[in-house]
Amino acid sequence: MMAGVSEHSLPEPADDWADRHVARWHDHWVGLSFDGEVEAIVVRMGRIMRHFRKTTQAAVAEVGLQDFEYETLHHLMIRDTPGQASPSLLADDLGISNAGMTGRLDSLEKAGWIQRRADPDDRRRVHIEVTKAGIDIWRRAMEMRGRAEDELLSVLSAEQRAALAGLLKELTLTLERE
Repeated sequence: MMAGVSEHSLPEPADDWADRHVARWHDHWVGLSFDGEVEAIVVRMGRIMRHFRKTTQAAVAEVGLQDFEYETLHHLMIRDTPGQASPSLLADDLGISNAGMTGRLDSLEKAGWIQRRADPDDRRRVHIEVTKAGIDIWRRAMEMRGRAEDELLSVLSAEQRAALAGLLKELTLTLERE
């Protein structure tokens, strides 16, 4: 047993950036509604998401993709019909214009990561399909991205990860109901 720590109590964890942020700003909220715990939660979630964006960008760059290429391939691969979509549905998913989508698809097609196919029922319509090369490069980026996520979350036990997943699900279900 560690000196000064009883069997029934654990030392308080060190302050993190969010604790210091809340302490710094606490006095500025006089007269306003301020819950330091809520602020710390929101700040921590933001820092974690910035970390994941940074590690995703590093993975994407390492495999030779640009952010928009990875994002487009990713949205193609996570569909109900993985690797296939119409340009307009893909543009809607990505929140970009049809013209912007055309530019992205031109770039991906030139690189050999997607191909356009005419709809057999209506030759005026086009479907996008990810090629084997597109799948391979997306999987390499996903593997690197996944390692970074696993590495950060490995500090939590299986029970802690399950509890965190459940709590975050409650929050996302609240958002989805709105």
